[in-house]
Amino acid sequence: MLHKHDRVALTQDLPDYQLQAGDVGVVVMIQGDHEGFELEIFSADGTTLEVVTVNASQVRPVNRRDVLHVRPRSA
Repeated sequence: MLHKHDRVALTQDLPDYQLQAGDVGVVVMIQGDHEGFELEIFSADGTTLEVVTVNASQVRPVNRRDVLHVRPRSA
């Protein structure tokens, strides 16, 4: 079960926000009984890029076997 401030990875692309599956965010709000989450997505230097709302099926918790990856995002 996810909690506030947990790091999560997107499981699908969110093209409206230029986000891709695997991008990492932090849970800032839990909706209902964990049906959805509000995430804050950061750049590599810690700048907030987006705050997005997703369904529970669109994220998964990160784990110690995950590798972070840097990619450019269009302006």
